[in-house]
Amino acid sequence: MSKTNPPLKFEQTMLELEGIVAALEHGDLTLDEALKQFEKGITLVRESQTKLDLAQQKITILMQNNQDPIPMDPGADT
Repeated sequence: MSKTNPPLKFEQTMLELEGIVAALEHGDLTLDEALKQFEKGITLVRESQTKLDLAQQKITILMQNNQDPIPMDPGADT
């Protein structure tokens, strides 16, 4: 019986990855624990990469839809 957890926000994922890296670097985990943490870290990295890819696609679409230059200072052209 496996529970599925709701996806973490990107920032939460990064914090969890930092914790996993710290635990692995500290070296106090058993081999089994280290392997489980490594596997969890790989899963989180893949999820994060997917989120980043989707964000990049959205940015690309927005930039393509808005070809007009955006003025840095709205009052500069008056």
